[in-house]
Amino acid sequence: MVKLRLKRCGRKQAVYRIVAIDGRSRREGRDLRKVGFYDPINNQTLLNVPAILYFLAKGAQPTGTVQDISQKAGVFTELSLNQTKFY
Repeated sequence: MVKLRLKRCGRKQAVYRIVAIDGRSRREGRDLRKVGFYDPINNQTLLNVPAILYFLAKGAQPTGTVQDISQKAGVFTELSLNQTKFY
Protein backbone atom coordinates (compact mmCIF):
# COMPACT_ATOMS: atom_id res chain seq x y z
CA MET A 1 0.00 0.00 0.00
CA VAL A 2 1.28 3.46 -0.88
CA LYS A 3 1.29 6.09 1.86
CA LEU A 4 1.75 9.83 1.82
CA ARG A 5 3.99 10.68 4.75
CA LEU A 6 6.73 12.96 6.02
CA LYS A 7 10.41 12.34 5.40
CA ARG A 8 12.83 14.31 7.59
CA CYS A 9 15.48 16.32 5.75
CA GLY A 10 16.85 18.86 8.25
CA ARG A 11 19.73 17.97 10.50
CA LYS A 12 19.48 20.57 13.28
CA GLN A 13 16.08 22.01 12.47
CA ALA A 14 13.26 19.73 11.50
CA VAL A 15 12.32 20.21 7.84
CA TYR A 16 10.23 17.60 6.08
CA ARG A 17 9.41 16.47 2.57
CA ILE A 18 6.01 15.01 1.86
CA VAL A 19 6.58 11.85 -0.14
CA ALA A 20 4.64 8.96 -1.63
CA ILE A 21 6.31 5.84 -0.28
CA ASP A 22 5.60 2.15 0.13
CA GLY A 23 3.91 1.61 3.50
CA ARG A 24 6.38 -1.09 4.55
CA SER A 25 9.42 1.15 4.01
CA ARG A 26 11.07 3.01 6.85
CA ARG A 27 10.80 6.78 7.24
CA GLU A 28 14.07 7.52 5.45
CA GLY A 29 13.56 4.82 2.82
CA ARG A 30 13.38 5.23 -0.93
CA ASP A 31 10.34 7.22 -1.97
CA LEU A 32 8.26 6.83 -5.11
CA ARG A 33 7.85 10.58 -5.63
CA LYS A 34 8.30 13.83 -3.73
CA VAL A 35 4.96 15.63 -3.61
CA GLY A 36 5.55 18.47 -1.17
CA PHE A 37 7.59 20.30 1.45
CA TYR A 38 6.75 21.25 5.05
CA ASP A 39 8.66 23.53 7.43
CA PRO A 40 6.95 23.54 10.85
CA ILE A 41 9.22 26.21 12.34
CA ASN A 42 8.47 28.87 9.70
CA ASN A 43 5.02 27.36 9.02
CA GLN A 44 5.68 27.06 5.29
CA THR A 45 4.06 24.50 3.04
CA LEU A 46 4.61 23.78 -0.63
CA LEU A 47 2.43 21.09 -2.21
CA ASN A 48 2.30 19.55 -5.68
CA VAL A 49 -1.48 19.23 -5.67
CA PRO A 50 -1.88 17.31 -8.98
CA ALA A 51 0.61 14.67 -7.79
CA ILE A 52 -1.15 14.36 -4.43
CA LEU A 53 -4.53 14.01 -6.14
CA TYR A 54 -3.09 11.35 -8.44
CA PHE A 55 -1.84 9.22 -5.56
CA LEU A 56 -5.05 9.70 -3.55
CA ALA A 57 -7.11 8.63 -6.57
CA LYS A 58 -4.97 5.48 -6.84
CA GLY A 59 -5.69 4.59 -3.20
CA ALA A 60 -2.78 6.08 -1.27
CA GLN A 61 -3.40 6.63 2.45
CA PRO A 62 -2.09 9.87 4.01
CA THR A 63 -0.76 9.83 7.56
CA GLY A 64 -2.46 12.00 10.16
CA THR A 65 -0.04 14.90 9.86
CA VAL A 66 -0.04 14.87 6.07
CA GLN A 67 -3.83 14.75 6.10
CA ASP A 68 -3.97 17.82 8.38
CA ILE A 69 -1.52 19.72 6.16
CA SER A 70 -3.51 18.78 3.05
CA GLN A 71 -6.81 19.81 4.61
CA LYS A 72 -5.42 23.25 5.48
CA ALA A 73 -4.30 23.62 1.86
CA GLY A 74 -7.71 22.50 0.54
CA VAL A 75 -6.51 19.40 -1.32
CA PHE A 76 -9.48 17.27 -0.29
CA THR A 77 -12.00 19.79 -1.57
CA GLU A 78 -10.28 19.60 -4.96
CA LEU A 79 -10.37 15.82 -4.75
CA SER A 80 -14.13 15.84 -4.18
CA LEU A 81 -14.62 18.33 -7.03
CA ASN A 82 -12.57 16.15 -9.39
CA GLN A 83 -14.50 13.01 -8.45
CA THR A 84 -17.88 14.63 -9.11
CA LYS A 85 -16.63 15.99 -12.44
CA PHE A 86 -15.68 12.56 -13.80
CA TYR A 87 -18.84 10.71 -12.77
